[in-house]
Amino acid sequence: MTAQTIPVDPFELIVFGGTGDLSYRKLLPALFHRDCAGQIVGPSRILAVSRRDMSAEAFRNATRDAIERFVAAEDRTPEAVEHFLNRVCYTAVDGTGEAGWGELKEKLSGGGEFVRAFYLAVNPELFGPICANIGRHGLMNAETRVVIEKPIGKDFETAQAVNAAVGAVFDEHQIYRIDHYLGKETVQNLMALRFANALFEPLWNAAHIDHVQITVAENIGVEGRGGYYDTAGALRDMVQNHILQLLCLVAMEAPMSMDADAVRDEKLKVLKALVPITGDNMERMTVRGQYAAGASAGGAVPAYQDELDGDSSATETFVALKAEIANWRWAGVPFYLRTGKRLADRVSEIVVAFHPIPHSIFGSGAGSIAANHLVIRLQPDEGVKLWLMIKDPGPGGMRLKQVPLDMSFAQAFDSRNPDAYERLLMDVIRGNPTLFMRRDEVDAAWQWVDPILEAWKAGGEAPKSYTAGTWGPSASVALIERDGRTWHEESR
Repeated sequence: MTAQTIPVDPFELIVFGGTGDLSYRKLLPALFHRDCAGQIVGPSRILAVSRRDMSAEAFRNATRDAIERFVAAEDRTPEAVEHFLNRVCYTAVDGTGEAGWGELKEKLSGGGEFVRAFYLAVNPELFGPICANIGRHGLMNAETRVVIEKPIGKDFETAQAVNAAVGAVFDEHQIYRIDHYLGKETVQNLMALRFANALFEPLWNAAHIDHVQITVAENIGVEGRGGYYDTAGALRDMVQNHILQLLCLVAMEAPMSMDADAVRDEKLKVLKALVPITGDNMERMTVRGQYAAGASAGGAVPAYQDELDGDSSATETFVALKAEIANWRWAGVPFYLRTGKRLADRVSEIVVAFHPIPHSIFGSGAGSIAANHLVIRLQPDEGVKLWLMIKDPGPGGMRLKQVPLDMSFAQAFDSRNPDAYERLLMDVIRGNPTLFMRRDEVDAAWQWVDPILEAWKAGGEAPKSYTAGTWGPSASVALIERDGRTWHEESR
């Protein structure tokens, strides 16, 4: 099977922070792939903006270097690179001051009523000032959108301040709060599995599902992001956005349609139904850890605090949570969430564990019968596995074995799997906000996370140490095993 590519209308994409790591590593390569696929047409342009004094030719050369570095050789040709570079230009602009805004406005004046999208790949503290300048200098047209990256605040109060600053210039329907996890093929296939098939939805409830696990594990450390990470930690950096969004897609009721607000209304209901975690239940519902020195990728790696030049820190690099949803569909079904850095492997997956069969008709010689699991793998090797019990082939009686029905996207589709940013950027241009967070979703997520942060602070306990290259502190194993369950790892 091959994927269908539908071109988007001509657009102007203005990337503030256009010379930053996100631009070179993700945004420009994603746009290059869409240009190669014929999805970007006509006079569409990408305007990179930053304070740096750089000529247009120097930026094109930097863009060429980024494409050669982050796009596989088989996915690019010299002709395709030159074609894309003709769409790219650069302007030096002081986002919070006055310099350069006149030149930017002049470059945009020929765009007519093209879709005009501003991507703020900058520190969130700059969102408000940049948006204010966009409005003050008259850079908006009838088809203007703005894209903002996480983190949106450090808690509910600061998130409200960020959203208020952006909302003072842009209407809510113009604001696209991006979470790249929602652009992954497997995440969207979760929606297709649930709502385009008759197989799973009748079983998608507490009567048939024992528990759900969501794991987002990284085998790298803070990788030069220590300054940011030490002010955030795993709960803010991963749980408040990525993992809670995945939980919503697993747990939400069927929306009336794929209309953006219909989908986001159902996600919001899940967030509001989460049982609060406070000082009263914190110890049995949460585990926080911080990695010590260990081994990863075949070599020794330092402790988190050594990566901060030895500064003392109580920031968690690992968190495991037991979340509960107080509604009819999910009452009594725990959602076990975990994420961390310097873990044993790089993997992101959702595991839906069904109840075991109530009675085995097979004798003891057949072996034990494992419960069915649906494993939705986000990275690496995106795909879906349904673990079933079958008869082990051959004579000699009934012997049962657990095997997966395995659908790898790389094998099922004879085309490259687009990066999440490719899909999300094109959705911005189309004006489709389904895969982006609405303001009330951000608020509800922080309202659940804030009491956890407050309980940790009030408790005063340091994060539990774990050796780099393992699966986190032993307390995270106890979190799930005291319920008679275990973390799912056999599919790796």
